[in-house]
Amino acid sequence: MLDISLKPTTLRCARATGFIKLPPAALARVIEGSVQKGDVREAARLAGLMAVKRTPDLLPHCHPIGVLRAEVTATVAHDGIALEAEVETVSATGVEMEALTAVSVAALTVYDMLKAHASADQMRIGEIQLVKKTGGKSSFSRQACGLRAAVVVLSDTVAAGRKPDTAGAAVRDRLAAAGFDIASYEILPDDPARIRARVEQLIAEHTDCVITVGGTGLGPRDCTVEVIEPLLTTPLPGFMEAARAFGQSRTPYAMLSRGVAGLAGSSFVATFPGSRRGAEETLAAVLPGLIHLLDVCRTLRPHEGGYE
Repeated sequence: MLDISLKPTTLRCARATGFIKLPPAALARVIEGSVQKGDVREAARLAGLMAVKRTPDLLPHCHPIGVLRAEVTATVAHDGIALEAEVETVSATGVEMEALTAVSVAALTVYDMLKAHASADQMRIGEIQLVKKTGGKSSFSRQACGLRAAVVVLSDTVAAGRKPDTAGAAVRDRLAAAGFDIASYEILPDDPARIRARVEQLIAEHTDCVITVGGTGLGPRDCTVEVIEPLLTTPLPGFMEAARAFGQSRTPYAMLSRGVAGLAGSSFVATFPGSRRGAEETLAAVLPGLIHLLDVCRTLRPHEGGYE
């Protein structure tokens, strides 16, 4: 199965429909309740609900998830039975396959129950399709068109050449993949004066997004938060709260990050942790909201280096 550990958990919903065409005699039996095997519509509904729960057992690449709501209906039409399934979850992956499987199994149930009352050439299963999908990438992902980003890695060890940078490079590459123009990628030691001067310069250049990587922990040289926090003209604590919550569900140490985020004039500035995994998780958690924020900011009129 694909690795979805960096995908944000969101409310996701999917609806699928299908149809089984029936001859008039068989359809009449469904309506009057004279089918030998019982209530066709109720059996189809229950079979569809059971199929939702068993979808990962049937499809080898489908992740097991907690389904929060599932509804399956079987409605008589003039030439057959229309089937519909809607499934909802809060997860890192969607429920399209659960909805499609529910409709498919419901249709097979109708076929099985009526095969004694209609010949094979009189029954046709078809029109199974996904008609609605919300949440996840399709709802919250967007490209950062025309936005400029800078990544500043802060580490004495990396700056001295004793260790390669992987965290900052991962953030840079992911921002580029999301559509950002990478205006700058650089490595500095944990020197408060140099950090402040460089970040202030990037802010003065109206860089849309400035991400520092490193220096958010508890070490004696970890000074990034103390340098960046006074530069924020509009703190946005929700960004790092979301990042810590995202990371905490994956490691018990995410709570140790002291990262901050906010607007500094017209620039978004955030402090990411220095470990590659921590930086990747932080970006995964905040990226949808970050691009949305910057899109909103672009619609506002610049005023004295900020937004009014």
